Amino acid sequence: MKSEKEKTSQASSEEVKTRDVVKKLKKTLENEHPNLWDTATAEEISEINAFADQYKSFLDRGKTERDFVTVTVETLESLGYEPLRGKTSLKAGDKVYQTIRGKAINAAIIGQRPLADGCNLVGAHVDAPRLDLKPHPVYEDSDLVLLKTHYYGGIKKYQWAAIPLAIHGIVYRMDGSPVTISIGESADDPVMTITDLLPHLGKEQMSRKAPDLIKGEELNILVGGLPYPDTDTSGRFKLAILKLLHDRYQITERDLISAELEIVPAGQARDVGLDRSFIGAYGQDDRVCAYTALAALTSLNTTDKTVVCMLFDKEEVGSDGNTGAQSRAYENFLYELLARSEQQADRLSFQMMIENSKMLSADVTNAYDPTFSSVSDSRNNNYLNRGISLVKYTGSRGKSGTSDANVEFLNEVIRTFEANDIPWQTGEMGKVDEGGGGTIAKFLANLGMEVLDCGVPVLSMHSPFEITSKMDVYMTFQAYRVFFEHI
Repeated sequence: MKSEKEKTSQASSEEVKTRDVVKKLKKTLENEHPNLWDTATAEEISEINAFADQYKSFLDRGKTERDFVTVTVETLESLGYEPLRGKTSLKAGDKVYQTIRGKAINAAIIGQRPLADGCNLVGAHVDAPRLDLKPHPVYEDSDLVLLKTHYYGGIKKYQWAAIPLAIHGIVYRMDGSPVTISIGESADDPVMTITDLLPHLGKEQMSRKAPDLIKGEELNILVGGLPYPDTDTSGRFKLAILKLLHDRYQITERDLISAELEIVPAGQARDVGLDRSFIGAYGQDDRVCAYTALAALTSLNTTDKTVVCMLFDKEEVGSDGNTGAQSRAYENFLYELLARSEQQADRLSFQMMIENSKMLSADVTNAYDPTFSSVSDSRNNNYLNRGISLVKYTGSRGKSGTSDANVEFLNEVIRTFEANDIPWQTGEMGKVDEGGGGTIAKFLANLGMEVLDCGVPVLSMHSPFEITSKMDVYMTFQAYRVFFEHI
């Protein structure tokens, strides 16, 4: 007979075996998305931080869609990319780009396989919520000079008051010559601001609903308070500002009517947290995906299939206009790639190329915020530090406005990522009836290609200071590179 000690030892051994079996079974059958910092090596963390520093620098130089495209062109040309329309023919290995009216850009590497086999595309948008100047912006009131604005995209208006603001954009003078304006970013630059009401007198304001705490017509930019000297005529404060603009930029009030001048938060992208694990900056929706897509493209020299990075404008206001994702300009770019690469480039061969193409619609999604957890389904939400988010469908309520990726394509992307050690997660933008949002996915899917939404989880989305995880940014770059190479 076995002693009590032997029996206890056997029982203990069986419990260990059972736990091991259960543990193995759970690993095989259940799905988990772990925090990636737990397994990151010192070398990987160093790479992640270096990549984050490069990304922050790009953000600082690309505060508007025009700025972002300008910096992108400089980057591409430094790496040997050439304007597409400067080439009469294309061969494998050629690197080309094409801007779309200075506010959007496409870039491609021609692959070894014929374009009839389709392209691998990653598309993001480079516009962000902001304030635009009205056609007649400058006015004087009570010895102050202010600018009238019209907000662009979905913002919480109260977040834009009482913070430092900068102005970026382009003005065309009456002789047709352009002048680029950027005020508020350099250390010795003045900044602008929107004034807010002191709490001592804010009883009526604080009784308003949140969307009207600061109303649209109260988003007025303070820009001056010195009078034009040696005159007592009316409008002398406004005149002084107009004179300053004319002396510095040779522009008049009439020139402002056709100008594209944007008000954005002043200041640089910053590390966030005592451990510096996050990035805080304006415009990370969706320049975080635009930058990682561009970085993935430019990290490649030769590719099997033709790979394309598309950076769109106007997503925040519906993707309309000739620079938005609904413009035929993007379709024309793909047709030009085919026409310069193949002997036959009729409409049918182009449509077959489109149907054989596969695209990641690279756009941010919401990260789970424990402070505001009530709007999220914690089992179906994205979390910081767990990698790129794959989103089968977007839209609001009953999936309105989504393209809803096909399961075959989603499964192919997941298998490809896992085969190449790319961590991923998935989730929805909040609870079903809490709201939602859309992307450019449906516009490219409408052409006939396979499209899947994916991107970086973000905290404080659409605010003047959005938050991302350095880990997620870096892993999204790696994911886009794998997609370009292996799909």
